[in-house]
Amino acid sequence: MKLQFEILEMTCSSCVSNITRAIRTVDAKAKVQGDLETKIVLVETKSPEPEIKEALAQAGYPAS
Repeated sequence: MKLQFEILEMTCSSCVSNITRAIRTVDAKAKVQGDLETKIVLVETKSPEPEIKEALAQAGYPAS
């Protein structure tokens, strides 16, 4: 499934790395793309959206 999140706290490439790590704690094979300009993260995963959002929130990157 493909998911899209807006993450306003994503401000640098280190943030994108941290977000990717957080998502991969839920789904190690997830494909993650972060766009710093739009603050949009695209995720291709088999995990449910609430699990991904919870992992992001725990990492300090609440998603909408």
